[in-house]
Order: sequence, then C-alpha cells, then structure tokens
Amino acid sequence: MADIVKWTASKIKALKGREKFACLTAYDYFTARLVDEAALPLVLVGDSLGMAMLGYETTLPVTLEQMLDHSAAVSRAVRSALVVGDMPFMSYQVSREQALQNAGRFVKEGGVGAVKLEGGALRADTITALVQNGIPVLGHIGLTPQSLRELGGYKVQGRRPEEAERLLADARALEKAGVFAIVLECVPRELGAELTAAVRVPTIGIGAGPDCDGQILVCHDMFGMTPAEAVPKFVKRYGEVGAVMRQALSAYRDEVRTGRFPADAQSYS
Repeated sequence: MADIVKWTASKIKALKGREKFACLTAYDYFTARLVDEAALPLVLVGDSLGMAMLGYETTLPVTLEQMLDHSAAVSRAVRSALVVGDMPFMSYQVSREQALQNAGRFVKEGGVGAVKLEGGALRADTITALVQNGIPVLGHIGLTPQSLRELGGYKVQGRRPEEAERLLADARALEKAGVFAIVLECVPRELGAELTAAVRVPTIGIGAGPDCDGQILVCHDMFGMTPAEAVPKFVKRYGEVGAVMRQALSAYRDEVRTGRFPADAQSYS
C-alpha cells in the first residue's frame, strides 16, 4: 500500500500558484471517510452543520460543544486530509484569550489540524495570537454568515468599489496576520480573481468564481441532498443522493407493507 500523504496547513499554503485543489465540508464520520478517500486535501467541519444537520435556519445557534463533537467524529475518519474546525459564533469574538482557549479545544478535543474564523482586518490580532501559539488559521471574508444580521441577509459582497477596496485590505491583513489560506464567499468573479492575485496565500472560493486557487462546497448541496429551491447559485449538483434515498425509502416502506421484506435471504433458520 502506498504511503498516505498527510496534508498540513503549510502543504496547502504551498499549492499557491502550483495547483488548483478541491475542498468539501463534512460533519460526520461516514461522509468524512468518503471525502478523504477521494483524496481532497482539506475537509472543513463547517458551522453550516447548523442548517445541514441540525435544522437551524442560520449558523448562529450552533454551539462550541456541537462543533467539537462533529469535529472529533470527522477527525477520527480522516487519514490524509487537513481537518479544519469552524469556530462558531461568539467563540472567538470576545477576546484573544477566549479565542485561544477555544481554538485549543478544537485541537485537543476535536483533533483538527487548523481552525477557521470569519472576518478581515478586525480579526488580525486574534489570528496572529493563534498562529504564534501553534494553531494554523483559515481566514474567511466576503459573505460571512455569522455577520448575517449586520449584512442584512445572504447577499453578494464587494459589488461597490468601496466594498471591493475593503475586501482587498482585509485579504492583505489576513495574509500579514499569518493565515495559510482565505475563504472567499459570494463575491463577483472579477473581485475573486483580484483578491487571489493580491495575496501570496491560496484563496478558496465558494461563489467567488473560477480564478480562486481552490474551491469548496457544502457536501449536502453538491450531493443533491438539499432541496433544489434552497441551493445557492454557485452550487453544482454532482449527484442526486437525495433522490436515491427517497426511492430506497419508498421501496422499503412498500416491501414491509406487502410482506416482501424480510424474505428468506434476510431471515435466520
């Protein structure tokens, strides 16, 4: 068996300008195993589990304990990819000390190799503190779901010149603070290209156009498990797992009702 390549934050940072790469979210052991077997270098345990797994309307109710539990499940499954834990709302905003303590829990209890937090220049000092204490950080700018109330909803960011300039300043501040990569969410493709060219760390786009260094999607969206009306414009459905599950469930229901299941093949003698 070939040696397993263990992805780290520094290895992903080194992909800048050399190779485009795909990333995906995962929230459970089984999905994480499949993602890892597909040789994706980065798996994000996103706070989007609030909508994808827990039935919330936003990411805001997700707790630190929930994120730690799901991060630990994913970490137990993954052998190669870098697992990144998404720090939930109000787990890092209060102080650098709070951020360091909670990020440390992600590493110790969640088994992750890095953490992600939202925000630009405002988070620079916090990111520097984490990196200086040995915790790699993935940045996140553009549409930042934890700031949904302030942003006024899920809207494309950076369309106005002043917004674009602010995002450029944020990207440079995150690079200077020490992030190994930056997620760009819901920005015009032209701005995605400009941001990618402006920094020496990889950009990972989600609705930020084709010129980013990497791309990431929510697994439920790309598997076809999210209702079509709820799928964002930037998603491509690479499978229809939801349709297969519905078909299987209907067949199971009908076979139990008619007595065809279990048959001799599923019974002990």
